[in-house]
Amino acid sequence: MKVLVSDPITKAGMAILKEADFDVVYLPDASDDEKADACKDVHGWVVRSGTQATANMINSADNLQVIGRAGVGTDNIDITAATRKGIVVMNTPDVNTISAAEHTVAMMLALSRNIPLGHGGIIKGQWNRNALVGTELRNKTLGVVGLGKIGREVIQRSRSFNMNILGFDPYVSQDMFDEEEVRVVDLDTLTSESDYITLHVPFIDSTKDLFDFDRLCRMKDSARIINVARGGIINEADLAKALNEDKIAGAAIDVFTSEPIGENNPLVKAKNIVMTPHLGASTAEAKEGVSLAVCEQVRDYLLHEKLANAINMPISDLAKLKEIQPNLDLSEAMGKLQSQLETGVIQKVHIECAGSMEETKPAMLAFLKGLLSSRIPDRVNYVNAESLALDLGIKIEYSYSSNCGSYENLIRTQVTGENGSNQINGSIFENKRLRLVKILGYEMDITPRGTLLFVHNKDVPGVVGKVGTALGSSQINIGAYILSRDAVDGEAFAVIRVDNEVPEKILTELADMQEIISIQQINC
Repeated sequence: MKVLVSDPITKAGMAILKEADFDVVYLPDASDDEKADACKDVHGWVVRSGTQATANMINSADNLQVIGRAGVGTDNIDITAATRKGIVVMNTPDVNTISAAEHTVAMMLALSRNIPLGHGGIIKGQWNRNALVGTELRNKTLGVVGLGKIGREVIQRSRSFNMNILGFDPYVSQDMFDEEEVRVVDLDTLTSESDYITLHVPFIDSTKDLFDFDRLCRMKDSARIINVARGGIINEADLAKALNEDKIAGAAIDVFTSEPIGENNPLVKAKNIVMTPHLGASTAEAKEGVSLAVCEQVRDYLLHEKLANAINMPISDLAKLKEIQPNLDLSEAMGKLQSQLETGVIQKVHIECAGSMEETKPAMLAFLKGLLSSRIPDRVNYVNAESLALDLGIKIEYSYSSNCGSYENLIRTQVTGENGSNQINGSIFENKRLRLVKILGYEMDITPRGTLLFVHNKDVPGVVGKVGTALGSSQINIGAYILSRDAVDGEAFAVIRVDNEVPEKILTELADMQEIISIQQINC
């Protein structure tokens, strides 16, 4: 078998491939055209961030079975094209955890003890000892935003400094931690009480500009903030303003909205800031680790069809995967919906497949993938979805039933949180059409795509007209208005498909209508 390595990896990684008797083609300095030509007859392909594995390249690789990414991000790989060809895409998501955690602590110490300023002063012939009095970490309060793997590693190291730990994560409860070691609080409490704040969340819509000028001003004026997670979580212009106006005491930043940063970035001229060029995962150990891990994974898959950290592979039987893919798509879509319906801590999920849908475990994994993808900083895939859910304290149940009512196949999902349970059922109709057939106890027929409004209202005349008028006057076009009524409790439930996202102000106006019980915007 032949394996292409189109980006630099360590000698130890190369040795793994050669010891497996693979014909290794090593082209770290090749052009895109040379890489495209080389991939045509290989069985495995190892890349880092320097190679763009495009759809054209993947489609031309007739023998290709697996692409291994030495690192976490797979934006440089056309995963859709790979999936369509039955090519497994793997990454190495956990190898950089320790490096990122240690860099966070290093940044915190450098900021606290004015190390960059001291070094720079000495280089200039200065001895600014009296002007660079620092502060100890001991007995200070550290606020950790995001309690995933890296956040927990930071907590473990910070406790050795006898720091008091506050944690915030909308999807983690106090039950996951010893209250004497970590106190889980809301974000406002963490912001106002912490002496140091460190961020370990993904960059998604809900975390973009999470720390803007308003929130930065809620921090103590003696507090400092550290970001070794993703650029964009802190608004850079707002941070520069907060630093220059002495709203906070300092910041340590490793990641930026645009990298490499330009000289016009407002942080370049901000005071009391320590910056590094995205070094969180840049250690010899991490680089060695990702090289070893990806080469082992590619070797094990090619020789033994063993899967590890597969981004796009729910089951090992490729033929079966293609057969049940619509069911997996439906399960994942319902997981995404359930995640938005239950905005707090999830305690239990139950997935039941019925009728012709007998593959319960892949459906469960696909559901968890959709449920967790926006909730945790870790990349969620079919391999790690279950373990990540268990790490969050979620009880998982899945089963098969022959009872699918009037449908040929049915997937029933139930998510239980602090405020009760939500149920959504779905089915695959003819021609592989995905449908939601029951939502929150109401019979429906909905395609899970686009932007939807879930509306509970009193079953009285005029509601449809009032809601439609309000949306229309705000230039929100309605694609469909599907209503389900319950004669027993005098309530109705509607799913409204709209062409574009409804602003929060309009949602509030709708919610304030006397006839509306609740309204929620859902993105499929």
